[in-house]
Formats: sequence, C-alpha cells, structure tokens
Amino acid sequence: MAAMTTPRLVLASHNEHKLGELRAILRPVVGDLDPAQVVSAREFGAPEPIEDGLTFAENALIKARALAAATGLPSVADDSGLAVDVLGGAPGIFSARWSGRHGDDAANLDLLLAQISDVALEHRLAQFVCAAALVTPQGDEHVELGRMHGYLLTERRGDGGFGYDPIFVPEGATRTTAELSPEEKNAISHRGRAFRALAPHIAWALAVG
Repeated sequence: MAAMTTPRLVLASHNEHKLGELRAILRPVVGDLDPAQVVSAREFGAPEPIEDGLTFAENALIKARALAAATGLPSVADDSGLAVDVLGGAPGIFSARWSGRHGDDAANLDLLLAQISDVALEHRLAQFVCAAALVTPQGDEHVELGRMHGYLLTERRGDGGFGYDPIFVPEGATRTTAELSPEEKNAISHRGRAFRALAPHIAWALAVG
C-alpha cells in the first residue's frame, strides 16, 4: 500500500480553481509538487476568521495567520477586490458584499453598474487589487500586492470569470476579463501577479519546513 502524501502548504480557500492556479504558479519556482502537498483549507475543516481588516493586506494576513495556527503548516491567503477611481477606490475591500449580501455577484455588479451608468468612459478607470500573504507556523510573514489596471464598461460582456469580470477591460486590451481564457487572465491578473511575487517566499518556506 502506498504511503499517504503529507500536505506541505495550505491555501485559505475552498475554490479549486484558485488552488490549481497556485500550484501552476509555484511549479516554475518549486518544481513539480504532488497535488496532495498543496491543499485547501477544506481539507482541514479550518474555521473562517472574521475579516475585519481595513486593507486587502490586513485581511489576507488575518486569514493566513488563522490557518497557520489551525494547521501547523505554512499558509497562503489572498484578499482582492475592485477599486474604481470615480468612487474613491470603492468597492475595495467590500467588493464581495457591495450590495449588502456577501458573494452575490449579480447584485454587486448591478449596483456598480447603476452607480457608473452616467459616468463618461474616460472617468471609468479602475483596477483589480490582490494582496497575497504567506504565514508560517514559526511566525514568518510576507505580503505581496498585485494590480491589474483597466476601465469599466456600462454593460456586461462575456460568460467567463466571476464577480466584476464581465465589465472590466484590462489596460491595452479590447476584451473584458470575462471574455479571456483562464490562461490569458492568469497571465495578467492581479491575483496571478501577487502569487508569482510571493512564490519565492513560498519556495523558501517549503525548503526550510
């Protein structure tokens, strides 16, 4: 009977797509990892902490610290959202609950569209922001930020992605992030950039762990 693979890194997410993305980003830095070595918080049944930070970085650290304490493993967490210039950076850290209901993508998008419906194109600049955090059981902490600049449409386009993707056009592009393939999006996304910047620190944590 083959021995069970021991997890070496845990991601504070139940999203399998995000887990696969992290594994892919780590591969060039760490080499091929057994998928069972990089697992999600779901594998441990770890409780979700209250995200009461005032910045993306603070919320990412809250999640990573809680997970490292619960699992005894190096833990990675991210917090991300959309910052619209004309709204003073909102919805920002409230992106997932902008309409008042957490995770209601359709309602959040409808509310944002109503708020920018009469705003001229040149003033509909926005950026997706992601803070990715690594926390080890020994207390080492690293945070990296990733940004994707662009502008907003006033109607949906595309069936891919999630959240505000159907109205966000990245800088220099003509398609929304909902019209890009997962590979195209990951190559330029705020989350991909943050995870890639964090990857060398993760590689170090795996090497010394």
